[in-house]
Amino acid sequence: MSTSRRVQQERCYVLHQRPFRDSSQILDVFSVDHGKLSLVARGSRGSKSRLAGILRPFQPLRLSWSIKSELGTLVGAEIDTRPRALLGDALMAGYYMNELLLYLLHRHDAQPEVFAAYEETLAALAKHDDVAAILRHFEIELLRLLGYALALDTEAGSDRALAPDAHYEFRPDAGAVRVERTDGPQVYAGVVLNAIARQEFDDAETLRAAGRLLKNVLHYHLDGRELKTRKVLIDLHRGRLPASDQNRV
Repeated sequence: MSTSRRVQQERCYVLHQRPFRDSSQILDVFSVDHGKLSLVARGSRGSKSRLAGILRPFQPLRLSWSIKSELGTLVGAEIDTRPRALLGDALMAGYYMNELLLYLLHRHDAQPEVFAAYEETLAALAKHDDVAAILRHFEIELLRLLGYALALDTEAGSDRALAPDAHYEFRPDAGAVRVERTDGPQVYAGVVLNAIARQEFDDAETLRAAGRLLKNVLHYHLDGRELKTRKVLIDLHRGRLPASDQNRV
């Protein structure tokens, strides 16, 4: 970007904040029409700044900024609607979604459908306690919208439907590859993969399998980068869930 542009009253969410100089901060924000971008919020950490209580994650905002390089400058911020009341696991799930967007979205690439999916998922987390199922829905939709849709209905490299009683190894770069063995970290029965494709997460076995599969797929698309928030979610549940259930988070 070589010329300065000004954006007014854009719908946004703050994904991440980090201190900048004495009283300012840099915001990584997700906007509906301009995608992910970084903004300097000057003086926003000062004790008298009105922005201190506004620039918070999960708060729907209307932001205005000027930008002529990769880093813009915040010039206005208003609360758009009431904030999402996320507590406990739902709060950590929200931070997990923010981390996914930070790493998977390209800068200045508008993704209005992803924005809508993010808002819908925040609303679901605020109303329901089935955090794991809500996250699996979001992960699958996010992958689809970013062009990484899961092929869970057919065998890799063909249009043959998965056999319910056969077993498949799911490979992120290929899809479901039929195998003779029946166990392994990424081996699933065809019937389970079909259930994940239908997002039938009321079934505990399907939900656990979906957590295992999506963790592997996202790890692949994140180039092996470990998500801090997912580790926190797993650690939180380690004392509450049996080991076999820890892939639900």
